[in-house]
Amino acid sequence: MPIPRHLTALIVAGAFLLGGCASRGPVPTFYDFGPAAPQAAAAAPAVPVLVIADANGPSWLDSQRMYYRLLYADAQQSRPYAYNRWNTPPLQLLSQRLKTRVAQSGVKVLSTTDAAAGIPLLRIDVDDFSQAFDTQTHSSGHVSLRASLFRGHRLIDQKTFSRSGPAGSADAQGGAQALAAASDAIAADLLTWLGTLNIPKE
Repeated sequence: MPIPRHLTALIVAGAFLLGGCASRGPVPTFYDFGPAAPQAAAAAPAVPVLVIADANGPSWLDSQRMYYRLLYADAQQSRPYAYNRWNTPPLQLLSQRLKTRVAQSGVKVLSTTDAAAGIPLLRIDVDDFSQAFDTQTHSSGHVSLRASLFRGHRLIDQKTFSRSGPAGSADAQGGAQALAAASDAIAADLLTWLGTLNIPKE
């Protein structure tokens, strides 16, 4: 016996609704570094004015995916979390955090578009920014970058910085907190390094 037309319409509509529910996965959770705690400005900043270029790095750091490594299983494989994301790509997060920390130290921070001739330029090249698991229950955040300070076209100095920090939990939230702490530690190291440099005048 043929199915009445109105029942056919109901069956089709129900199938669409069920299909929509089935295709809707967990809602992604987004992370950032959180607010940067205020820091007291130094009495005499090492560099009064500094241009900080946006950080460069590998293409996988220019997306919102959060990556981790299982050192106990396959250290060469970088894996993305399925339902956790950065709210902006790590290169942007790290650039902004470094600029904020340097500005908090009393340095006037300019962008490359606002730079004037003769102002020192800091360039950042990021090598690693990921969460690494030593075991299934223990992980840490790793940040590694190379800082180059220029005046005009002259390289003043260059140094590599690496920092790691334990994650409070074996998940994306713990990784985000650990990476924020490692980034803040590198910013402090960066400021110490700038204070040791003898930057010639133009």
